Amino acid sequence: MPTIQRLNTADSDFWPRLEALTAWEGVADEAITATVREILAQVRQRGDDALLEYTYRFDRLNAACAADLAIPAARLRQALAVISPEQRAALETATTRIRAYAERQKLESWRFTEADGTVLGQQVTPLDRVGLYVPGGKAAYPSSVLMNAIPAKVAGVAEIVMVVPAPGGELNDLVLAAAAVAGVDQVFSIGGAQAVAALAYGTVTIPRVDKIVGPGNIYVAAAKRQVFGTVGIDMIAGPSEILVVCDGLTDPEWIAMDLFSQAEHDEDAQPILISADAAFLERVQDAILRLLPEMERREIIAASLRRRAALIQVRDWAEAAVVVNFIAPEHLELSVEKPEELLPRIRHAGAIFMGRYTAEALGDYCAGPNHVLPTSRTARFSSPLGVYDFQKRTSLIHCSPAGATTLGRTASILARGEGLTAHARSAELRVAFDQP
Repeated sequence: MPTIQRLNTADSDFWPRLEALTAWEGVADEAITATVREILAQVRQRGDDALLEYTYRFDRLNAACAADLAIPAARLRQALAVISPEQRAALETATTRIRAYAERQKLESWRFTEADGTVLGQQVTPLDRVGLYVPGGKAAYPSSVLMNAIPAKVAGVAEIVMVVPAPGGELNDLVLAAAAVAGVDQVFSIGGAQAVAALAYGTVTIPRVDKIVGPGNIYVAAAKRQVFGTVGIDMIAGPSEILVVCDGLTDPEWIAMDLFSQAEHDEDAQPILISADAAFLERVQDAILRLLPEMERREIIAASLRRRAALIQVRDWAEAAVVVNFIAPEHLELSVEKPEELLPRIRHAGAIFMGRYTAEALGDYCAGPNHVLPTSRTARFSSPLGVYDFQKRTSLIHCSPAGATTLGRTASILARGEGLTAHARSAELRVAFDQP
């Protein structure tokens, strides 16, 4: 059984221990970086030929030509037809809720007119084409399809190109059905760094995109990091995290299962519980030990608990908030009687789940807000994926003659102060010097 680290804010070494526990270096080692760099270069230079070779090598998928990697729309519709009625209903319910939430995030164009007739504003336009990476292999992630594709569609993205690995030619019907429900335009059975390269640079078969979103393994993450600048990316995501703050009055088994829900993702996931009630921390520890043997993914959960979990005792809510803001968790559960009273103290978190009945797992699938969230303390400066990630903002400036004179004089002074006389003269040529 795993030994879970215990921390107490009253201990002199608390902060160094917490910092060590939450540190995460999500950087690929030199060998992975070099491998990915070579894959990117080969796909960029040789296009479909390199893509076919890597797909055969890594996914054991022997396609005669790159066109065979395309999954036709009819196959997506077939998948939607063969999944169970319960699964289809769940996909459609989640889709409706995610879309309704996303609709409220849309940025709109705006403009205003100044007294002299000069018009300033902002034009909001969607990206033209987005690439969606969906993991395959050990697990299937239809929820990832919905969470990435639906905000893009709401934003008005004209074309979504999805790539999903199909090891040995195996395709997951639930993932394909999710693509059908979400309105994905093209799907290709490719994965890994080679898929990222194809989306970033384009091949004869795979269209080049403007932004790549979606999670993947260390090779996918390394590839996204290396193509950033050629295309946009959503983020470089680290392991999943959950931080639960509890007043000691929630059922300990509920809390234990909430911690398990993220620990089961992988061995590096981080589940943490904070409470001022030492006896409650013990009860949760007991519940963990009692429930773990019955979990299907118990080996992964146990490794996560052993490596990166913690039960943290604090003195009060103010101290709990300080710890929360330091950790800046991906998922934060406020499992307390009055979460609204604690909420104003929280500045850094990807998503906040309020109250005893709001399990984090609901946010992973169907609550509505996006489950693509900042990890590894990046919630200090970044936000969940949303419609705004698929929209661009362009500034609008339309000077009246009077505005050109007023602004031109100011610009001229500043430009000459910087030694950029062409800037100054460009502005001065439009100045009406006979005006006061």
